[in-house]
Amino acid sequence: MKKEILISVPKNWSAITLRQYIELQKDLKAYEGESEALLAAMFYHLCGVTPEIMRKLDTETFLNIKAELEGFISDTDLPLVTHFDYDGITYGIYPNLSKIEYGAYIDISKLVTKEMGEDWAKAMAILYRPITKQKGKLYEVANYTGEEEWEWFLDLGMDIHWGAYYFFFYLSMELLSAIPNSMMKMVEETLPNIKSILEENGVTIPQS
Repeated sequence: MKKEILISVPKNWSAITLRQYIELQKDLKAYEGESEALLAAMFYHLCGVTPEIMRKLDTETFLNIKAELEGFISDTDLPLVTHFDYDGITYGIYPNLSKIEYGAYIDISKLVTKEMGEDWAKAMAILYRPITKQKGKLYEVANYTGEEEWEWFLDLGMDIHWGAYYFFFYLSMELLSAIPNSMMKMVEETLPNIKSILEENGVTIPQS
C-alpha cells in the first residue's frame, strides 16, 4: 500500500519568503549545470519535497509540480506593493524615493547587490517604514534612524521583495540619467553597485 504525501505547491511568489529564496539561490549556484540537482533544489526549498521523495513521485505528479513552479519562477518583474500589514503595523514604501533622505539612499545603494541576501532585507527596512500619518492614498512614514529592524523582512513574501527591487532600480536609472556628465564620476564612486547592476542587465544610462 502506497503512503499518501501531501505536497504544498506555491502558485506565485507571494507564497515564498526571502529566507527560502536565499537558501534556494545557494543551491542553484552550487549545482549550476546539473539539471537534476537544480530540480531537486527547487522541489526541496519551494515545496518541502526531499530528493528521496521526489524520485518516488509518479511521473504525472512530478511533471505537474515542475510545470507549476516553472510557470511563475521566471516572472520576477512584479508590480510595486506600496504598503502592507505585518504584526499589526502598516508599513509603506517611502512616498517619494526621489526625495528620500540622502543618507538613506546611500545606505540602500551600498546594501543592494545583484543577488538578494540579508543585505537586501536591510535595504527593505530602509525602503519600507511604519506609516505614521495617512489621509486617503497619501501617507507619511517614520524618519530614518539607521537602526531599523530588518530580520523580519526575511520572512516577507517575495512578491513584495521583487516589486520593490525592480522599482528601486528603475527609479535609480531615471535619477542617474538626469545627472550631468560633470557629476557622473562622483556618482559612480558613491553608488558603484547601482550603476554596475544596471549595466550588467543591459541598461545603458543616457547622459544629460
